[in-house]
Amino acid sequence: MKLTRKAVLARAKAAELDSVRKLNCWGSCLTDISICRELPNIEVITFSVNSISSLEPVSQCQNLSELYLRKNSILSLNELFHLKSLPRLRVLWLSENPCCGPDPHRYRMTVLRNLPNLQKLDNQAVTEEELSQALVDGEEITAPPAKRILENGCPEANESSTTECTTEPKSEHLNFTLEETNKIREQLGMKPVPRDKFSSFSPRETDGSRKKRNNILNAILLLMKELDTEGLEIIHQTVGKRLQALQKKELQEER
Repeated sequence: MKLTRKAVLARAKAAELDSVRKLNCWGSCLTDISICRELPNIEVITFSVNSISSLEPVSQCQNLSELYLRKNSILSLNELFHLKSLPRLRVLWLSENPCCGPDPHRYRMTVLRNLPNLQKLDNQAVTEEELSQALVDGEEITAPPAKRILENGCPEANESSTTECTTEPKSEHLNFTLEETNKIREQLGMKPVPRDKFSSFSPRETDGSRKKRNNILNAILLLMKELDTEGLEIIHQTVGKRLQALQKKELQEER
């Protein structure tokens, strides 16, 4: 999903992009944040729990001091290259991204070597000892990540690119099996889907509707992990009402 000018102004309760100082888009299924190039005075950005993979647009936010990116789709620590030009960045939350890898020490040292002005990383204060150690253990990043080649042979386009490939790349979104679907439904207190009915839940829709549905489902599953008992109970009740409405509609259509 693309973050639009209208959405930014609504979230920030601002009249113009130049006046936006803080922006909170937590859990909004975002993939395209190119609008950040038009936010010169932004100071705090919350993009946690989305599907963002590139930080290039943020490199234009020269007044940015706090950036929250937990639980996104950032694959490479080379994306830090885009943050090295931000002189006021002091707080970064990047944990639970693929780029963090299996070695927490190497990850933290690499981030601090490239962003030595940080005062807090992943909600943990940065110490002078860490900054010194980062010069030894961290990897210096001197270039942005190279474009990946997709399975159809087309280079992965930047968010701002206007070039289009003639073939649709293979979807990387969630495609759930019957067992996975029923496990999720069980967690929500819902009845399992019969095998003969599962075709209506499988990815047979058009590419656009499938991607939209899977993005929404992905966001819901991530958000569920953050909820307490009361929040899950509200979701349970809402899902039940929604299912009743859909079942009623199906019965009416069959008559």
